[in-house]
Amino acid sequence: MVAPLSAWPWENLGIFKYLLYGPLAAKVLYSWIYENGLISAKDLWCLHILLISASRGLIHQLWNTHNNMLFLTRNRRIKQQGIDFKQIDREWDWDNFILLQALLAAMACLTFPSLVGLPLWNPKGFIALLLLHVTISEPLCYWMHRLFHENYLFTHYHSLHHSSPVLHPFTAGHATFLEHLILTVVIGIPVTGSILMGYGSTSMIYAYVLVFDFLRCLGHSNVEVVPYEIFNKLPFLRYFIYTPTYHNLHHSEPGTNFCLFMPLFDAIGDTLNSNSWQLHRKISSDSEKNGRVPDFVFLAHVVDVTSANHVPFVLRSFSSTPFATRIFLLPMLPVTFVIMLMMWAWSKTFLLTFYNLRGHLHQTWVVPRFGFQYFLPFATDGINNHIEEAILRADRMGIKVISLAALNKNEALNGGGTLFVNKHPNLKVRVVHGNTLTAAVILNQIGRDVKEVFLTGATSKLGRAIALYLCRRRVRVLMLTSSTERFQKIQKEAPADCQNYLVQVTKYQPAQNCKTWIVGKWITPREQSWAPPGTHFHQFVVPPILAFRRDCTYGDLAAMRLPDDVQGLGSCEYTMERGVVHACHAGGVVHQLEGWAHHEVGAIDVDRIDLVWEAALKHGLRPV
Repeated sequence: MVAPLSAWPWENLGIFKYLLYGPLAAKVLYSWIYENGLISAKDLWCLHILLISASRGLIHQLWNTHNNMLFLTRNRRIKQQGIDFKQIDREWDWDNFILLQALLAAMACLTFPSLVGLPLWNPKGFIALLLLHVTISEPLCYWMHRLFHENYLFTHYHSLHHSSPVLHPFTAGHATFLEHLILTVVIGIPVTGSILMGYGSTSMIYAYVLVFDFLRCLGHSNVEVVPYEIFNKLPFLRYFIYTPTYHNLHHSEPGTNFCLFMPLFDAIGDTLNSNSWQLHRKISSDSEKNGRVPDFVFLAHVVDVTSANHVPFVLRSFSSTPFATRIFLLPMLPVTFVIMLMMWAWSKTFLLTFYNLRGHLHQTWVVPRFGFQYFLPFATDGINNHIEEAILRADRMGIKVISLAALNKNEALNGGGTLFVNKHPNLKVRVVHGNTLTAAVILNQIGRDVKEVFLTGATSKLGRAIALYLCRRRVRVLMLTSSTERFQKIQKEAPADCQNYLVQVTKYQPAQNCKTWIVGKWITPREQSWAPPGTHFHQFVVPPILAFRRDCTYGDLAAMRLPDDVQGLGSCEYTMERGVVHACHAGGVVHQLEGWAHHEVGAIDVDRIDLVWEAALKHGLRPV
């Protein structure tokens, strides 16, 4: 049975809960239209409530951005584990409290019209506000917090807030309806008291509410931002302002550090954790040191301007679902475009995400280049320099395997990684393009009863390996290529009794009766029209082809699902489902787990395709 006031009244509304802001927005819009572009004084409070609500959401979002910018904060993280999909889903409606307090504020303004006429500024109000906060709100919240750690209240209410294993600014809003009602009282007492004293002002309300949220986000951050040197120089300050480390200790040792913002009340109540200052000092001093060295790195790149926002430090919830174009991305495009130009001019390869697998740390680094830049002739040297610097950095750090994503291993760019291995023959880090597993994934999608396939991109690295493998299976491969020389070179690699299964075609017409197409080079809807009804399009082309034919089926890019025991994974890799990564990423994972000592660059070793596939399955990776 659900405890009273533990559930939110609008929890079943989903995104439609934001319609509850509608009456406030409608009142502002109505006043603006009928007051000749001005909002009447009696309706101005609606605008203030909307602006405060938006500002509160922005504060939490900016703190989310800071927490997830691992390239800036990785050495100051308090807990080293990542935030997984389960925690993100639990905290999905973290902003419920903003809506609740907006509705309660609207009710207060309707009930007490005198609130509408507050002056813009009154310095006495800030003094009264501070006194009421320190003398009433702080001790009240402290004792209520301790009360909610008693058996019944903790089990039925406060345990929800403590269910998040890694603190995050959104965790601050992740609590039950009853707890946020009480927190509303805590916030409301200083504001109401100052107004009743005659010292209230609009700026006072804005400042108090936004600073309150800022400090709540500070405490629930997993990144230490308060320098310990401040407390060394001014020791008394440690009792008047808490730190992320201080509140993190409360979540790891729940019987201590109950205060709202001021550890003074923990000292008075004898609940101050004795390790608070030492841990803060340790994390602050360790921030100058290099953190744990990853075992595996996946070197990715940005696909396009739209998908550039599909990262945790922009919108955590959006990045936790497979990428798809959304309307809310459109206003962000101009800013993203400017950032792209800045990255082109100044940025270096940076850390984006990480997860743990069987005690091994896996990270994703990003080359600061967008997909279209890989096809600009004057940009190739710069891109290769970025990739080379990343490989050499990984080598210096002692990383075991670095896997190249999509365009980072383009044959025309660097020969599938061969350029770097030849240039630096003494590399300890293993460079892996992962295409062996990519080929294995595609080949294992093709049924054993298939006798003929049509292959575009036939002379590419992957196309060559797929053609040679299939001809050994006595499958007839129609290889679309205009280069007889390249076709014959591949054909000669096949066993003598299998060479006749490889057939060169230069047009799409020969494939009009073939129902298995393997697309390694982008084809237009017109070219797709040559396929007969019922055709299935396998593909290893980036970006994927348009799903034009309704009478045909389209496969996704080659991918594999990571093992179930992966930890701290909380973002999706481009359009992949949760827990699914591109096959080239998975290939690097297998290389690291197997401890293979060779580089996997250049041409694919067809003899290793089955070996790599079996190793992937052995380690718990699964086809999608």
